[in-house]
Amino acid sequence: MSAVETQQETTTWPEFAEGLYSFLTGRGATIEYDLEKLEILVPRHAADNAPRAKWQLNGTIRIRTSETGK
Repeated sequence: MSAVETQQETTTWPEFAEGLYSFLTGRGATIEYDLEKLEILVPRHAADNAPRAKWQLNGTIRIRTSETGK
């Protein structure tokens, strides 16, 4: 599958992230995000109208990939 085909099939951020992680795994890659006042509204329970808790993130998140079991 070519990169162009992959881009056409990917329609959501979770699909993009999963594809990127799959591509980078085993290549010793690090994905790094620098966050400044990122706000996430987290539902307190599963109902659509549930009250939300606001989380604020500041700093760096690093995701390192590797393959195991080889």
